[in-house]
Amino acid sequence: MERIRNAYNYAISHKVNMINFHYKEYKKLSQSEYSNEKNILQIELLKLQESIIKSGEKVAVIFEGRDAAGKGATIKRFVEYLIPKKTRVVELGIPTDLQNRNWFGTYQKLMPKSGEIVFYDRSYYSRALIQPTMDYCTEKQYQYFLNKVNSWEKNQINSGVKLIKFYLSIEKENQSLRFKLREESKLKYWKLSENDLFVSAKWDLFTYFKEKMFEKTSTKESPWIIINGNNKQIARLNAMRYVLNNLNYKDKVKLKTPKWSKERKKYNISIDGTKFNNLTKRQFEILYKIKANI
Repeated sequence: MERIRNAYNYAISHKVNMINFHYKEYKKLSQSEYSNEKNILQIELLKLQESIIKSGEKVAVIFEGRDAAGKGATIKRFVEYLIPKKTRVVELGIPTDLQNRNWFGTYQKLMPKSGEIVFYDRSYYSRALIQPTMDYCTEKQYQYFLNKVNSWEKNQINSGVKLIKFYLSIEKENQSLRFKLREESKLKYWKLSENDLFVSAKWDLFTYFKEKMFEKTSTKESPWIIINGNNKQIARLNAMRYVLNNLNYKDKVKLKTPKWSKERKKYNISIDGTKFNNLTKRQFEILYKIKANI
């Protein structure tokens, strides 16, 4: 606990180049407004990709976070309508001994090529998060990674890679709810593993390594973008909007601030085909939170 407190105090007292991106206008989204906004952003993402293909640019988008933070689901919405031949999703899984011994070399082979956009569902930063938390790497490997990664990323950027690093942040109670929903789902039970529960039980230790990662690897050239992931739908839109706001492309449309209605007299929502109508605001908020985590 003392190590965690020290890392947190260091991050507060020292200037760490992190960006907390939260588009406040998404706070009052209804289900239909979410769908409409997602469609607008996905159209722009396709235009961005076409520009990347024509220019030969290379784009790498990293997603890190705890289990059930929504990394995979967010990537799924990113790539839903992109051109498959120039889109890759990297999810390394359990690394081999050879991959472990040559960690940067492993990911060097997985970096985007000309005209590609690559999404990473966890990345080389596993060496700074999951691996030390679960003792999957040695202290020497961990320290080597922290000392090397900034210069390695700088080389990637100098070679033309546009690098975006997202961290999806969720609360412990929210993670527990998502685990419960997965466990009880006849379609998603397989997403919950014993390893997920082991890592969750080490919440504070993971927090320590997370803060250490931010402290050491969030640089001016390559900052961590922190996305509040407690509502999956809003997190997806925030991540899409950040990418579109920060990359230039042909026929780019300036994204307008949507005027969402702040209050409604009646609320309606549909969950897995079941409709709930004429809800109070409180009833709607409870059901919306459940749906956002499904």
